[in-house]
Amino acid sequence: MNVKGQNIKVFAGNASNALALNICKELGVSLGCAQVGSFSDGEIAVNINETVRGAHVFVVQSTSAPVNRHLMELLIMIDAFKRASAGAITAVIPYYGYARQDRKAKARDPITAKLVADLITTAGADRVLSMDLHAAQIQGYFDIPVDHLLGVPILAEYFRALHLEDVVVVSPDLGSVTRARSLANLLDTPIAIIDKRRPKANVSEVMNIIGEIEGKNVILVDDMIDTAGTITQGAKALKDFGAKEVYACCTHPVLSGPAIERIESSVIKELIITDTIPLPEEKQLKNIKTLSVAPVFAEAIKRIYENMSVSKLFD
Repeated sequence: MNVKGQNIKVFAGNASNALALNICKELGVSLGCAQVGSFSDGEIAVNINETVRGAHVFVVQSTSAPVNRHLMELLIMIDAFKRASAGAITAVIPYYGYARQDRKAKARDPITAKLVADLITTAGADRVLSMDLHAAQIQGYFDIPVDHLLGVPILAEYFRALHLEDVVVVSPDLGSVTRARSLANLLDTPIAIIDKRRPKANVSEVMNIIGEIEGKNVILVDDMIDTAGTITQGAKALKDFGAKEVYACCTHPVLSGPAIERIESSVIKELIITDTIPLPEEKQLKNIKTLSVAPVFAEAIKRIYENMSVSKLFD
């Protein structure tokens, strides 16, 4: 894949260096020369070491942990490009942090996902490109165009290649049914749902399985896995209800706190993730398989730069 014209520049923050390099390989361009570090007092220092005047700049940066650091890097880089007279700036945010704070669940709650959208717009971004936003309404928090890519087709391609028999796609909760149905449609399989009650944050209690999973190979699908409580308890429940093998997959491997220990000691045969968030070496397990989103982001970037339809990617 080669982009037409030479007025495109791709830069990366520290959260997404490897992914940005892979995107550049797909596009046939070099990664932009920028240094993102710190001053001695901890303030973020950004140096853009090449001209961007009039160019369409794509800044690749997931706002993953440490989320505040990576968010500030993104904002300061956007500001730097704006002040350097970039022609257009697209914030490429494979994983959008704070996405779970998308509504007022109780009195006096902030809506931080909207605040972050305002910050990105104010910094000077002209467009946002992201994948699997935790809540679809976040697109509406922006007053600039948002292109929203989907991770499910990438996951479906992997499972198709496994040629599993008697497959059922399982939603880990009622909120993920649409995503599970999308994967099931691509794999041409039935779906099941885990009905659970959550007594408090990051603690889940499995109640019942809606659907037929006995003797089946099941695939649990979610947009992100954080502490892995939901997915590992769900996998155990599916086994208890007679599932043959349990596979799990997600787009965003947040994997914080006890997640790796839980996955390691779980009944999950294989966990399929993508590289929207880089997985450090100490978190890499034998049963975790990483798929790259670089080809999809590269194609989307190419289409944005050449003023083509991004929605065609979903056809």
